[in-house]
Amino acid sequence: MSPDIFLSVGGAMKWLGLALSPLLALPLLLLIWPEPIERAAKWLISRIDAVSGWALGGAIASAIILVGAQLLVVLLRYAFGLSFTWLNEIVVYAFAAMFMLGSASALRDDAHVRVDILRPRFGTRGRNWVELAGIYLFLFPICIRLLAMTEQGLARSWALFEGSRESDGLPLLFLFKTLLPAFAMLMVTQGLSEALKAALRLTGKLEDAPDEAPHGGIHGA
Repeated sequence: MSPDIFLSVGGAMKWLGLALSPLLALPLLLLIWPEPIERAAKWLISRIDAVSGWALGGAIASAIILVGAQLLVVLLRYAFGLSFTWLNEIVVYAFAAMFMLGSASALRDDAHVRVDILRPRFGTRGRNWVELAGIYLFLFPICIRLLAMTEQGLARSWALFEGSRESDGLPLLFLFKTLLPAFAMLMVTQGLSEALKAALRLTGKLEDAPDEAPHGGIHGA
């Protein structure tokens, strides 16, 4: 199959991303003009959270595959002295998929380990401002950079249906490489959802979650 096809698809997806990029400014517009945007923002939040939930299903399936494959690796190696590259690669691929696909739902449910020392020092309003600042200053730029870095290499990998460098490995390296932009895209969209929730809380359109509970979800919808 011609590499030009995948380069064209990649280019089309890039332009689609650029066309949708103004949505990232929606939380800021919501702070300025909440009334006409509130309903659309809550609809968008529910759809993004649902997508992250579907991705979590993929992460759970990957975790099950990981446990089964790793158990098989140990049994074959120590009981029969056998080792297969393709089986070891399943373990690596499943672990990567579990992490990459589950990160967005972890962000949704406030399950990521926080390293900032400022957020706990503020009240609920200050925490929402910190949330917005963190998303716009760190999450969005890093994930967009990841998407830009993987564009050309991923298109070539798909054009070649790139497989393992080992003769007995899996012919699925192109799918493995797809996990990185998928992770970045899921994090960007979930970051948008979290930014919209923070903006809604700052404008009084969404109920603040208790300090001890996860802040995800539309409590005031």
